[in-house]
Amino acid sequence: MLTDPFVPAADAAAQGPALQAFCRALPKVELHCHLLGAIRQATFHELARREGGFGPEQIDGLFAHGEKRQGAIPGLRALERHVLRRPDDLYRLTREYLEDARAHNVLYAEFFWNPTGVVRHSGLSYRVLQDAIVQAANDAERDLGIVGRLVPAIDREAPPAEADEMVAWMVAARRDEVPGIGIDYREALGPPELFASAYAAARRAGLRTTAHAGEYGMPWTHVQTALDTLGVDRIDHGYTVVDRPELVQQCLERGIVFTIVPANSYYLRTLAPERWALDHPIRRMLALGLKVHPNSDDPTLHNISPTQAWSMMVEQFGCSIQGLRGLMHNGLDGAWIDAPRRERWRADWTARFDALVEQHFPAA
Repeated sequence: MLTDPFVPAADAAAQGPALQAFCRALPKVELHCHLLGAIRQATFHELARREGGFGPEQIDGLFAHGEKRQGAIPGLRALERHVLRRPDDLYRLTREYLEDARAHNVLYAEFFWNPTGVVRHSGLSYRVLQDAIVQAANDAERDLGIVGRLVPAIDREAPPAEADEMVAWMVAARRDEVPGIGIDYREALGPPELFASAYAAARRAGLRTTAHAGEYGMPWTHVQTALDTLGVDRIDHGYTVVDRPELVQQCLERGIVFTIVPANSYYLRTLAPERWALDHPIRRMLALGLKVHPNSDDPTLHNISPTQAWSMMVEQFGCSIQGLRGLMHNGLDGAWIDAPRRERWRADWTARFDALVEQHFPAA
């Protein structure tokens, strides 16, 4: 167990089963999860056997987690190139992800999907694939009580013209359940300024916007560009914001929400095991008062659940139990929902939070 003055003693003692039960029961939003990175291992095997393009040993290797988690990109690319060939595949992945998230009391989920590669390799249209995902989300809301919203994401490793094309697909096949766009994959290969035209088109169409920036150790200037050039509503990851005090102040003044990933594999790989959680930028982001919100990112490929993402904020990064209330509110502030729903959920979830504190930590 890490000990640090930043963790109140009562909260340090709370680590363990009580904390896990508390974090599981918390009502949550999830704003940063990749649909393909949430695939169940058994589902990956079944779909790959049908297509015959990706072997079982390769699949099992993607789910093998050593002391330092590997990146998820090889698994995501394998699914795009070799496995996902039918609308029902996307329906199944969506339904299973929302079932798994609901088991951790996620009540609202915005999840990323990169259409460019799947459209190219499957030969199916964006509209057909989008409709399969949306149908699964609507069915899950009816059956499970979780609201799912699709966020198509630009593949920044593809040419910028393909990002413009993706936004055009979205506008032509507009659905209320698809409120905005994101951008992901390796940031060094596609800095944010290359995609200004796609983001401008999305904003003109009334779509909301977010962007992976400041990930993989990329400089704070990428966060600044995402805010000022792309005009995003929130930032995914954004860790290197802490390297620029003026940018931190700008984000504080604007109330920018950062959808962080406690199990981010880059820092697990690059920081010393005994120091990674102490030196991880998430700890500094909390101390600076930035509006952060924990998420699972690629839950099955990174072997982390929404519950663990939240408990890690206490166990690893020094957030107090009561501090989790603010993170819950940050998620509601960052969610692309209407104001009446936000305020209704804020009141209800705050009452539930207080009841859970009394139940699990009566002496806190």
